[in-house]
Amino acid sequence: MHQFDRNMMRKSIFLVAAACFSAIFVTTGCMNSNTPGQDSLESDTIIADTAIQDSLSEFIEETPMPEAADEIFDDFFFNFAASRKVQRERIDFPLTVDNYGKEKIVEQKQWQMEHFFMRQGFYTLIMTNAKQRQYAKDTKLKNVTVERIDMNRKFVTQWYFARVNGLWHMTSMKHLALSKHPDATFLSFYQKFATDSTFQQQSLFDPVTFTGPDPEDDFSTMTGELMPEQWPSFAPQMPSGVLYNIIYAEKPYPQTNTRLLYICGIANGFQMDMMFVRQGSKWLLKKMNT
Repeated sequence: MHQFDRNMMRKSIFLVAAACFSAIFVTTGCMNSNTPGQDSLESDTIIADTAIQDSLSEFIEETPMPEAADEIFDDFFFNFAASRKVQRERIDFPLTVDNYGKEKIVEQKQWQMEHFFMRQGFYTLIMTNAKQRQYAKDTKLKNVTVERIDMNRKFVTQWYFARVNGLWHMTSMKHLALSKHPDATFLSFYQKFATDSTFQQQSLFDPVTFTGPDPEDDFSTMTGELMPEQWPSFAPQMPSGVLYNIIYAEKPYPQTNTRLLYICGIANGFQMDMMFVRQGSKWLLKKMNT
């Protein structure tokens, strides 16, 4: 089974709040991907307890961010997303914002705290090949883009980060229509795939390779093939509506016929990855690991 890095995106909490990490996040629960009938993972419905999240933010704000957090972007970003103090210090004000092609300037006093996916309880990564995941641990990484993709309202917000003299800073922002996103075709497909069960069953590779927990052995996994008619019994709940994506690669959306979607719960151990392939003009789900 292709294992998602369980330490990814949460190491910084251990750097600043190891003792309280599990106590704060345990209430977010684990998204069970194999239980039909659950509420969908639409970001509007998967909201962690805001009082708990606010307590975490207060704790982090009172604790200086360790120098080691700047070595890996994920470590820095968790501190950045949870701390008003870090955002005030690490945003290059006045901030330049490309607002649908028109430039505007945001002063520090105008900035409102941005929690990103911290109150969502999970995050997603969209990549074109598995090698792109290696960038997440690259200590030589210089630029990263974080995206909020709102597929209901059909717009995207992008935050640009750069490492300057060894320290990560947010340098600019951009708002654009979803139709202008370089991966708009796949994103539109995915939103329909995640919300339309009929379309979902029509968009399956025959067969779908499935890897998941062995129901007879808690410490083992099993791999098999699912025929389209078997899909309803195994179909997971998938995030829809709003996705957050982190782009580590300099050229994240080359013209390839593969998309990898990684879904990872924050501190609850949930993980799922899905491989989509394009055949002609159609995207199909080919593999799923849970």
